[in-house]
Amino acid sequence: MKIVLGCDHGGYELKEIIKEHLMKKDYYVIDVGTYNIESVDYPDFGKEAAEAVIRKEADRGIVICGTGIGISIAANKVKGIRCALCTDEYMAKMSRMHNNANMLALGNRVIGSGLALNIVDSWISTEFEGGRHENRVNKIMEIERSRKEEE
Repeated sequence: MKIVLGCDHGGYELKEIIKEHLMKKDYYVIDVGTYNIESVDYPDFGKEAAEAVIRKEADRGIVICGTGIGISIAANKVKGIRCALCTDEYMAKMSRMHNNANMLALGNRVIGSGLALNIVDSWISTEFEGGRHENRVNKIMEIERSRKEEE
């Protein structure tokens, strides 16, 4: 599985921990930055990671900022992205099982690295259930399509 990682300065340290963790588990990791703690704008990195998922350069994406809120909002602006901000393993599991989330957002200043790695492992290892949930995800995507048509 190919996983793209993106973060701003507030998420840099956690991104590096997650990157090392994923590489030890033999995942192919694409790091779109940022590459240090100098102040940058999270929308740039949320967008870049999300576009890598849409272009199928990565199977899924993980984005990180201070709270996870801003970067998840930015990623979700990219058509076709379903980025879930998760603060525990149950949310991560449900975001995959019921919502088919193709991106995960985390907040470096909200959760510790141990919990973050558990969330990542839960999210990566959980598959979409489909069934009744597929209809609901399709409705979400239809909202996006109908909004684009209005513009």
